[in-house]
Amino acid sequence: MVIFTLLEPQTNQPLQKWEFSEQSVIRIGRAQNNDIVLHGYFQVSRQHLELILVDPQQEKWQLISRGTNGTLLNNNFVTEATLNHDDLIRLAENGPVFKFELESCVAENQSELEQTHILNTIAHCDHKDNPDGSIFCRHCGQPIVEEEHFVGFYQILRILGRGGMGTTYLAWDRNRTVKNAPMLLVLKEMNADMARIAKARELFEREARILKSLDHPGIPKYYDFFVENNHKYIVMELIHGHNLEQFVNQRGANDPQRTINWMIQICDILTYLHNLEPPLVHRDIKPANLMLRNLDSRLMLLDFGAVKELGTALETRIGVEGYSAPEQYRGKPCPQSDIYGVGTTIIFLLTAKAPMQYYRYQSNKFEFDIGSIPNLPTNLAQVLEVACQPEPRDRYQTAQELSAALSNCLSPNY
Repeated sequence: MVIFTLLEPQTNQPLQKWEFSEQSVIRIGRAQNNDIVLHGYFQVSRQHLELILVDPQQEKWQLISRGTNGTLLNNNFVTEATLNHDDLIRLAENGPVFKFELESCVAENQSELEQTHILNTIAHCDHKDNPDGSIFCRHCGQPIVEEEHFVGFYQILRILGRGGMGTTYLAWDRNRTVKNAPMLLVLKEMNADMARIAKARELFEREARILKSLDHPGIPKYYDFFVENNHKYIVMELIHGHNLEQFVNQRGANDPQRTINWMIQICDILTYLHNLEPPLVHRDIKPANLMLRNLDSRLMLLDFGAVKELGTALETRIGVEGYSAPEQYRGKPCPQSDIYGVGTTIIFLLTAKAPMQYYRYQSNKFEFDIGSIPNLPTNLAQVLEVACQPEPRDRYQTAQELSAALSNCLSPNY
């Protein structure tokens, strides 16, 4: 019997397992007629991998890669290869990782371990033969780090990103597990230079307070806020995937139907935020803050550092060129500001170009020249004309209205 185990690409913990006892050919890909069907991995081809039993007596399997983005066997690109027990197969450079096992070898290995009592190799492990980008060793289960660094209960594993307000880290909570796997989290630290600014401290603490109050499947979960050695930290759910800016930069312009479906998901999140009491305006809707989760291809809305509660005092002017509505630069955000952000995000997704390339001075005002966007369906162009209006009163007034308008642009068979 052959066992395929899908591994979490950074922790190497098992996510899903398939067992094949009768088949001599096993196919893996995104198409529904595969033996293992992978949804949500855009790097994987429809018919990506084929494995053929070439010698039943010796249990010899041959791997044949048919994927556009290639296949790696134990970190090396291959087109054809003979498989061995415990090999690691990666579909595309940043794609899903599978562990290939033969049941007879699994039983034999387990018997050897029990006989020699070698049940813990942590002290002697050199962390070799792990997939690129691994956070935890597949042999000993411990973090692959040069030296241990803890903040509070959390072990820092690596830097995820740096911004003007803070630095985000991938962290491990030793006290929590998910399905017996290490609990990976995002830990956001407020930058020391920003911590000296009262307004920045207020924004950071408000982000923590607001995240703690939110409950929506499209928003990462809040876990913790704490201060250690005068440094402030927010701990949040880790989302595995690619943001839409990365997605487009890697694959090029997106098709209208998928773009529409994605933005309908974002409208649902905005409807939730705008209907809270008091209403919340995200103020930073852009492709880099929309994460396509690998697990289920759901879009997640990230970065609540700029979120604004309506009804509170006039706030700092916050805006990102090309994506932020004009009123945000005047310090007067409103729910329609987020609708503008959805419109400009659609422009980027459909063209793979910065929205400002379609910004013109016409009719005595600056606005987007929607008619100059190539290959834009007429009905979607009409939606963008409204969503991207310079004045909030001329846009869709609610995210529900925008969602309904986008839904009308979907083809019947999509």
